[in-house]
Amino acid sequence: MATALFLNGVRDVRVGPYDLQPKPDEVAVDVAAVGICGSDLHYYKDGGIGSAVITKPFVPGHEFAGWLVDDLPGLGLRRGDLVAVDPALPCGRCEHCLSGHHNVCPNVRFTGAPPFDGALTERVWVDESQIYGLPEGFTIEQAVMLEPLGVSIHGIRHARPRLLEDVAVIGCGPIGLGMLALARLAGVGRIIAVDPVDYRAELARHYGADVVGGSIEAVLDVTNGRGCDLVLEATNAPQGFDDAVKAAVIGGRIVLVGIPDGDRYGLVASSARRRELTIQFSRRMGDVYPDAIKLVAGGKVDVDAMVSHRLELEEGPRAFEIQTAFQDRAVKSLIYPRGIGSAGNGGGLR
Repeated sequence: MATALFLNGVRDVRVGPYDLQPKPDEVAVDVAAVGICGSDLHYYKDGGIGSAVITKPFVPGHEFAGWLVDDLPGLGLRRGDLVAVDPALPCGRCEHCLSGHHNVCPNVRFTGAPPFDGALTERVWVDESQIYGLPEGFTIEQAVMLEPLGVSIHGIRHARPRLLEDVAVIGCGPIGLGMLALARLAGVGRIIAVDPVDYRAELARHYGADVVGGSIEAVLDVTNGRGCDLVLEATNAPQGFDDAVKAAVIGGRIVLVGIPDGDRYGLVASSARRRELTIQFSRRMGDVYPDAIKLVAGGKVDVDAMVSHRLELEEGPRAFEIQTAFQDRAVKSLIYPRGIGSAGNGGGLR
């Protein structure tokens, strides 16, 4: 019998016994650490996202890394190797998968999204196709942060940043900061970062923001009311879509990556229509792990600066509290199901 963190319903987080069921046809991974994602917070605050609803005690956690329990010769990996895990297992057969859009596969088995339990426990089983080996020297924290960086990569691929154009980033959590860093690498012009939480806005300077502010007024002030050519939205706010519209120039582009609280946007339709904006929604990520690994290994994106808290599994309920309320300068909390001490021993295998 193992231990896991359960979401039982709205704001009901408990740690308790969990009956791990081995899956002989899959790869066993001892979980090293798990990140608390914005979507996890929606399950916590709202009890679900769209049709993915918590109907029974559920183990969350889809941003994770761990150690292989057995050799994996097909990938050149050995027992005890630290690996990253893509949480998504698309069906590979539907029209969306066959056209290269497996991130929107309606038959996906997604680790940590109801009804599929996640990684906030001691061991998980995943398909071999979800496993990614890591370069020498890669840390547990970097391995975990590949997943949110992957979401940022997918959003930027939709955005297609243009040389020297003005960019607004609305929402300076890990996804927004990741997109900001990638936009800077792409050679854009001015980047204005907006977040009502002051310490998050200030962190955006580390990732290349030229100007930071607490509201959309910062964008309009810098651009003399014109707005930005490209707006990257990564908030949990229902008004996030409307704010993105206000920040966009006439004929501009918006990429919406954030998930709004309550699963509803508030939008003044005439503002978006009269600007004839191009709106792109972004869903999870495609084939991004190889690029994410190269970006981190090459020092192109500093994911370490996003990690603000490291907690034991028993402290999991507190992690949800501090992330939801932005307490203690929280940006990204990581939970270590086998204990923080196990992170330094290169395995943690039992």
